[in-house]
Amino acid sequence: MPARPKLLTSNYGCIMTEAWTEDQLAEATKDGLVDTVVLAFTDHYGRLMGKRLDAEFFLQDSSGTHACDYLLTVDMEMEPVEGYAFSNWDLGYGDLHLTPDMNTLRPVPWLDRTALVLCDLVTHDETLIPVGPRSILRRQIQRLQDLGVEAMAASELEYFLYRTSYRDASIGDYRNLEPAGWYVEDYHLLQGARTEDLNGAFRRHLKDMGIPVESTKGEFGRGQHELNIRWCDVLEMADRHVLLKQCVKEVADQQGAAATFMAKPHDTEAGSSSHLHLSVWSIEQRINLFSGEHETAGLKVSDTFLSFLGGWLSHLQELMPCFAPTVNSYKRYQSQSWAPTGAAWSPDNRTAGFRIVGEGPSLRIECRVPGADVNPYLAYAAAIAAGIDGIESEARPPPPMKGDAYQSVASPLPGTLVEAVEGFETSVFARRAFGDDVVDHYSHFWRSEAAAFNSAVTDWERRRYFERI
Repeated sequence: MPARPKLLTSNYGCIMTEAWTEDQLAEATKDGLVDTVVLAFTDHYGRLMGKRLDAEFFLQDSSGTHACDYLLTVDMEMEPVEGYAFSNWDLGYGDLHLTPDMNTLRPVPWLDRTALVLCDLVTHDETLIPVGPRSILRRQIQRLQDLGVEAMAASELEYFLYRTSYRDASIGDYRNLEPAGWYVEDYHLLQGARTEDLNGAFRRHLKDMGIPVESTKGEFGRGQHELNIRWCDVLEMADRHVLLKQCVKEVADQQGAAATFMAKPHDTEAGSSSHLHLSVWSIEQRINLFSGEHETAGLKVSDTFLSFLGGWLSHLQELMPCFAPTVNSYKRYQSQSWAPTGAAWSPDNRTAGFRIVGEGPSLRIECRVPGADVNPYLAYAAAIAAGIDGIESEARPPPPMKGDAYQSVASPLPGTLVEAVEGFETSVFARRAFGDDVVDHYSHFWRSEAAAFNSAVTDWERRRYFERI
């Protein structure tokens, strides 16, 4: 395999990657080091979908490939769901086009002779498909750029590791899984060393892929870990986020283990989060626009910071499905669980949904609302849209929370996906920011997901009612 993509320092001071060029791919292919190119995109769930192309074929025509447009209408089991205007039986389930974003071309070190490129979804006339997750984020990024502003971001992802393989877990109906650790290991180095065969491999593979890694650590659950990668511009971060998940799952699978990014895989364990760090920077001056001279709760912040945070907080409730997209997401929001229960903000306070960290150039908002099941393209798009609205309306956040936010009277988060979708679907703001087609499309998706759960009979029901009702 050729050398990993170069790591560069951007004009903002963050670590970026220099993607492979087509010439580098051609050289690697000629030398027999690459023979497969994965063309990938994310669906509603944030799953990577796509095709594996012969590398020589891809180099002859790197314009992309086609896929059935039903991929933006299927459920988790790949069954087409009726009721979508975008694609349906009456329209014949035609094609969409996967257009490679060559800025994302990189090796896949855990796969033999393989490279990968992420794609945008476009129509036959080469316009972005509005309901594609990456398209939705691109639109909000463009709105920021029209203001002379760029968003910088970082995702922190938590996951549970098991010494049970995915296949055995499925055969056993996901019962009696063997956690990779047998006691709570938050920051424990001894217990963490027992999973270095997995976590160490994740770190090295991501680095060799051109995704700079900060650290891994044990978390507050048995076999639970966190992997942090370096901050960068928001589109690149969303791309890194989905590639991190793919790396963890594929490498664990190769080693006969399993990893889950469910928000709450066990009612007896902590949930898994995906904290999102966000700041906005001046494109022209290349400075963090959150830093300023306003003294607020011991912080030195700007009007831009206050307006962005105010907009994000004011629209959180109606954008919740973008941050908590599954039925399982809402089981994570429990008091004293390290997950938030309300829309409060506070400096360096892990009980609040919005924790403010850093100072000066590193000042940023850490949103602790999303779980590890989040689709990063939708979450970052929602955050930016809310922040833009805050800037344009000169919004202000409520006073910062002091003390234990679990004891506060801050607006509680929605209790279920159904409740959250109702807020999103009826939101005037969401329709203005994303368009009716996006709101209707994703409302239908989340309602279909909730309906699938409501029609299922769970193990809890059998344990509770089978004999004693």
